[in-house]
Amino acid sequence: MSTEVLKNELLTVDNIKVHFNLGKAKFFGPQRILKAVDGVSFSLKPGETLGVVGESGCGKSTLARGILGLVPVTDGVVTMLSDDLTSLSKAEMRNKRQDLQVIFQDPLASLNPRMTVGNIIAEPLITFFPKMSKEERTEKVKTLMARVGLLPNQINRYPHEFSGGQCQRIGIARALILEPKLIICDEPVSALDVSIQAQIVNLLMDIQTEMGLSLIFIAHDLSVVRHISHRVMVMYLGRAVEIADRDDLYAKPLHPYTQALISAVPIPDPVKERNKKQMIVEGDLPSPLSPPSGCTFRTRCPFAVEACAASKPELREIQGHQVACHRVEELSL
Repeated sequence: MSTEVLKNELLTVDNIKVHFNLGKAKFFGPQRILKAVDGVSFSLKPGETLGVVGESGCGKSTLARGILGLVPVTDGVVTMLSDDLTSLSKAEMRNKRQDLQVIFQDPLASLNPRMTVGNIIAEPLITFFPKMSKEERTEKVKTLMARVGLLPNQINRYPHEFSGGQCQRIGIARALILEPKLIICDEPVSALDVSIQAQIVNLLMDIQTEMGLSLIFIAHDLSVVRHISHRVMVMYLGRAVEIADRDDLYAKPLHPYTQALISAVPIPDPVKERNKKQMIVEGDLPSPLSPPSGCTFRTRCPFAVEACAASKPELREIQGHQVACHRVEELSL
């Protein structure tokens, strides 16, 4: 990737937790707390892309919404450009959104069907730059539409007149119109055809290079994450289990869960695909309402021992990776 990553940190997430109180199952029963995100920490530099992967239900999207302030954060601190986002008032957070934008998973559902494409893309300009003339807004919208691969003469059409890939380009244009510093991409290509996925990912990479954007890219497809990311964070049941540079993570994953995820990625070469060593994770993802004690992955881990149930492993530096596993040293030999 050609994007230059600077040394200073744009975003720092410190032990963020997002818990939901679901009330009591029975009248005299205990309160049920769903720990969707349960202590995640990472940092992001200007111009860097952090890929976030994990099974459905591991807390990826909730983490994104917690960072954006779309759901209340139970504990922890989110710092962007020296500002603690978790302590800002609604008005202060509203102003901060100029630097912090999001691209959602469902391109059509994220667009207002009653508004034209031009109005959808221009809406943030009206909010943050009310003194900008209509002509200036229209010209900026048309320029950005052309940049994301849309025809400027489509400015007065409605979302239902576009394909899924075109709707996602509209969403990207809307996120870019304020020239933010960070965009969180919440599974932006999962609803698209494979060929369209490649176009959208390459578009994001090109725009990142031009604008120096930072991205948090959430996805299930590890091949897509490998293509776009500088670093990758693997999540399991609300916690980060491994964080490492993209090439290091894919070449030598250290956490058993990461190994299982990467071994499941198909190899284009049929001979290599047949002969590769595959690690199968058995069982279902435990409920975040009643997670296992100690290491939450231990109930599905083939290397779990009694000590894994005693205490929760924290991320620590191992061979250039940050890994949360009690046995990582002996397993990585």
